[in-house]
Amino acid sequence: VYRGSVKDFEGFDANQDAEALYNAMKGFGSDKEAILDLITSRSNKQRVEICQAYKSLYGKDLIADLKYELTGKFERLIVSLMRPPAYGDAKEIKDAISGVGTDEKCLIEILASRTNQEIHDLVAAYKDAYERDLEADIVGDTSGHFKKMLVVLLQGAREEDDVVSEDLVEQDAKDLLEAGELKWGTDEAQFIYILGRRSRQHLRLVFDEYLKIAGKPIERSIRGELSGDFEKLMLAVVKCIRSTAEYFAERLYKAMKGLGTRDNTLIRIMVSRSEIDMLDIREVFRTKYEKSLYNMIKEDTSGEYKKALLKLCGGDDDAAGEFFPEAAQVAYRMWELSAVKVELRGTVQPAGDFNDDGDAQVLRKAMKGLGTDEGAIIEVVTKRTNAQRQQILKAYKAHYGRDLMADLKSELSGSLAKLILGLMLTPAQYDAKQLRKAVEGAGTDESVLIEIMATRNNQEIRAINEAYQEAYHKSLEDDLSSDTSGHFKRILVSLALGNRDEGPENQTQAHEDAKKLADVSSNDSSDSLETRFLSILCTRSYPHLRRVFQEFIKMTNHDVEHAIKKRMSGDVRDAFVAIVRSVKNKPGFFADKLYKSMKGAGTDERTLTRIMISRSEIDLFNIRGEFIDLFDKSLHHMIEKDTSGDYRKALLALCGGED
Repeated sequence: VYRGSVKDFEGFDANQDAEALYNAMKGFGSDKEAILDLITSRSNKQRVEICQAYKSLYGKDLIADLKYELTGKFERLIVSLMRPPAYGDAKEIKDAISGVGTDEKCLIEILASRTNQEIHDLVAAYKDAYERDLEADIVGDTSGHFKKMLVVLLQGAREEDDVVSEDLVEQDAKDLLEAGELKWGTDEAQFIYILGRRSRQHLRLVFDEYLKIAGKPIERSIRGELSGDFEKLMLAVVKCIRSTAEYFAERLYKAMKGLGTRDNTLIRIMVSRSEIDMLDIREVFRTKYEKSLYNMIKEDTSGEYKKALLKLCGGDDDAAGEFFPEAAQVAYRMWELSAVKVELRGTVQPAGDFNDDGDAQVLRKAMKGLGTDEGAIIEVVTKRTNAQRQQILKAYKAHYGRDLMADLKSELSGSLAKLILGLMLTPAQYDAKQLRKAVEGAGTDESVLIEIMATRNNQEIRAINEAYQEAYHKSLEDDLSSDTSGHFKRILVSLALGNRDEGPENQTQAHEDAKKLADVSSNDSSDSLETRFLSILCTRSYPHLRRVFQEFIKMTNHDVEHAIKKRMSGDVRDAFVAIVRSVKNKPGFFADKLYKSMKGAGTDERTLTRIMISRSEIDLFNIRGEFIDLFDKSLHHMIEKDTSGDYRKALLALCGGED
């Protein structure tokens, strides 16, 4: 099925189009609207024919005339559309290695994403256009393992056989693990050979097998074992093997997010993918970034340049509100990966030489007399597990007849006080306190209620109920019921029971559950959409729900999260989305919340503190891994950049390391 956004123009007449372009450029000024309308609505093959017809009719070079008449980014875009794909790639690479410095990102993007045939065509076009050997030029402009991998990719010799050997899949996964994680140093040659030569289908299975035996995705190992441009190239290869459309969606998003636009990247991708997989890229973009590629281009560019890019984009998926096969495949792959058992690890481990009486003395000394030694307090509190902190509380009372919590409260202030005092509470006491704050006083903090209730397991929920009753002499269920309403209240009350099934998946039941979630035709008010989702999402086990979500994608070609967002609104939508994301990838859910708490102007310290405390002994190490995978920067780096003073020092100690 053709997945490009630009198609052959029906009723095409090269001479007629050449004449229209000539008229648009003759005389004083040029009719840019006419030029962009015509060129963006013709396929590349047709544009090449127009160039030939233009030369025959007027004895002039159309590209040279366009360069003369147009300017800036619009000129670069239109001229790029006039070149055949292989010559366009050749020009991009020539520009990337010419002059001072090298545009490694351009080399990586092109050579990591092209098929064998596209690589062969590129090499031939480069030779024809510049009378030079592409491999020799790249070898002369790059170095080390980066150069070696580029040369391997330049051969265009990736295996194309779809018949996969299970034994070879297992062997390659094992070889990659032994070449990196299990080796002192790294055997880069093994990474180059396997990732540069094996077929796409084979490598997808290798990546799945690697996740099973290593307990982490191949991308995370590459980040840990490789470095510099070589690391970036290998990550790009892996991303393109998994999904070329997803790779380009990410490149486009990064080209436009934040201040300024990387126009060269934007132009190169919009031109090169317009007749290959632009529809797939649009779908993945909409799913991944919750806004359409069309709208992001519209907000980030202007003038004729914007109009031309939007024509190449081919439509607004926000307006269509649809979900398509490529996006469904990406979502399905993510569900498959989430089903693989990965060991959860906190960042705070029991102190090996723990002495509760000694720690109590250190803390007393840090708070005695004038001034407070915050560094000593941070060192003790952040380097002990919660169980050890509870022992310190008792030792402090026994030794000094004083309440350690009260002393800490009087000596510390601001964000640091909230962090340290939070760490001294048991997990259940801390969650109970956060829930109480969320419901007391004017207004309700629904986001806190959702975060805690949607992510805690049965045992944790029951412990929270007990702690809440003991601290506030009221039941959590009563407070939730009196402070919320409607379907949102019913969701929270259901979760507060802590009665989620804990058994394995049931394939037959999963199919029935998916069918129930997908049914939009029911007119029975007692079986509303929200009721159906509640009865399944709030009661079924996590393994079972993962199977339900996979069945839902197979059945509807939709991701269940997309369906929730499309069919529901407000707190009900947010609660169900949080449950789905927690089931799918709980560390990923918290990584996203941490990122949002620090991005942009200001910091949401309540969320940052809450998550760092509550996940430090459960899965903060995994959250760190998800954070760098999702946002290309480490949690440690973002905390360091976004916070300050002793609060930052304590958070970094909990974070447990730089990735």
